Amino acid sequence: MLPKSNIVYFDMCGIVGYIGSRDAFPILVKGLKRLEYRGYDSAGVALLSETNQLNVYKVKGKVSGLEEYVEGKDISGTIGIAHTRWATHGEPSQTNAHPHLSASGQLALIHNGIIENYTVLKEKLQKKGYTFKSSTDTEVLIQLIGYIKESGNFDLLTAVRLALKEVIGAYAIAVIDKNNPDEVIVARKSSPLVIGIGENEFFIASDATPIIEYTDQVVYLEDEDIAILRRGEPLKVVDFSNVELNLEVKTTELNLGQLEKGGFPHFMLKEIIEQPDCLKDCMRGRLRVQENEVILSAIIDHKDQLIQAKRFIIIACGTSWHAGLIGRQLLENFCRIPVQVEYASEFRYSNPVVGEGDVVIAISQSGETADTLAAVELARQKGAFIYGICNAVGSSIPRSTHTGSYIHVGPEIGVASTKAFTGQVTVLALLALTLAQVKGTISGEELKEILKELEVLPEKMKKALDANEQIAFLSKIFTYAHNFIYLGRGYNYPVALEGALKLKEISYIHAEGYPAAEMKHGPIALIDAEMPVVVIATRNSLYEKLLSNVQEIKARKGRAIAIVSEGDKTISGIADYSIELPETLEALDPLITTIPLQLMAYHIAVCKGKDVDHNPGIWQSQ
Repeated sequence: MLPKSNIVYFDMCGIVGYIGSRDAFPILVKGLKRLEYRGYDSAGVALLSETNQLNVYKVKGKVSGLEEYVEGKDISGTIGIAHTRWATHGEPSQTNAHPHLSASGQLALIHNGIIENYTVLKEKLQKKGYTFKSSTDTEVLIQLIGYIKESGNFDLLTAVRLALKEVIGAYAIAVIDKNNPDEVIVARKSSPLVIGIGENEFFIASDATPIIEYTDQVVYLEDEDIAILRRGEPLKVVDFSNVELNLEVKTTELNLGQLEKGGFPHFMLKEIIEQPDCLKDCMRGRLRVQENEVILSAIIDHKDQLIQAKRFIIIACGTSWHAGLIGRQLLENFCRIPVQVEYASEFRYSNPVVGEGDVVIAISQSGETADTLAAVELARQKGAFIYGICNAVGSSIPRSTHTGSYIHVGPEIGVASTKAFTGQVTVLALLALTLAQVKGTISGEELKEILKELEVLPEKMKKALDANEQIAFLSKIFTYAHNFIYLGRGYNYPVALEGALKLKEISYIHAEGYPAAEMKHGPIALIDAEMPVVVIATRNSLYEKLLSNVQEIKARKGRAIAIVSEGDKTISGIADYSIELPETLEALDPLITTIPLQLMAYHIAVCKGKDVDHNPGIWQSQ
């Protein structure tokens, strides 16, 4: 089912809710902690107490601060909603934090997303005498719901339905009413929301991670769904016209062990170390070395659309876009079909030339990336065939595409994508090889060589991880740096971009990735004794070219860190530092060369005292 609007937003906020027989507060707080990886600047909770009081507690800062704030306060109750906010409207503050109350104080609401027309709605309410305490669009929405409820003497469900009909924008919301302690109303449009179904209890969250400790039975709401969670009654979902909809209850594949650090100091390190096993999971059942073939059911089921495609268009954001750049080379080299790679955020606004005969490959770890979702909707409306590559089972992109492949690397809790990147590259390689088999654009011998290498690649990844201690030592040397340059060529150019992105988002050091041949066209002016330059220079068809780049760096007294193949003497003899990696086929090189760059970003961030598992939120300015 496609989103009904092309206005889609991605927010880092987290939603948790509960109604049942247990104490709500511990469940809500634990759920917020499960969502801390999203990044946030404030946290809050609303509880209907045992004495039927609506208690709202909010803090600027971390969930741990919320726990301290409520000490000695009434946190009783078996129904409640909670939220972590990433500021969009109004600065991070206790006042702007969620939940927000209606003017009467009877209703409380939490909200992910952005209400586009909130200023218009606010002005209408102000003319009716309403005043506002916060700068948020969310307070406008709860005031609107409260106004409709009171002026029309409606129940909460009707008030929410009517209010949302006036809203332009995106939302995932949960609303509770002091006068009805047995009900929670939730709704979504273009912002994910999942409901967990337990024994006479319901759980609400923006993704399944806070829920799986209690139940594996979940319902993913679709756009413009409104769910009614009533104590002692089955879950009910209606549309804006109050027509009841059929429910599709799914069993989530997540397990609690995947959400724990397992003895590692950070999720990011755990997820980097997990990559060899993730690669096996990604290829399991798909790689058939003895039969010299790759099996992807999506291609078997939709062979005609894929092999007759005029071109492929890959749309993605961030790390997924870097994986797409590698996918372009794989598809063009093995399938001999033109491929272009677009930022989803640009594609959706560019009036793209796309239509029947085009295959659009949408890549997203979460399956909820808003720009990618909007681009998928646009491409499908124009007649393109949509292929999704995602990690999160049951997420929005798999539900919005014609077919696709999951990467099966398990939940990614750390804010920096690591194992999802290698999983995406692996699936793109399998996709390219499968299509090449069908199209006859790859020889049996070449296919056999690649499949055999894929089979042993997890062990080579483990060997690459042996460089961890060396990289930890190097990271102490380069913690001082204010800028980095990353250089790569061919398949490793996108790896250079990804390495720079990882350093930026985890250590907050400015870094840029370039095609190595472009260094002389501008970036070379930046190189001096204070500029670390990471060069991905493994032994491949462009090795001699990269050797020249390293020589140019040293001629300008740059600090060269070379990523080289085992046994390399030439570049290692010139660079200031070198990290040796197992040698693999050139097309598969990114699966190995990305590992030391992930580790370098991680260790530099740790040396700088950064919270590597979370987006910075307000904490960076404190």
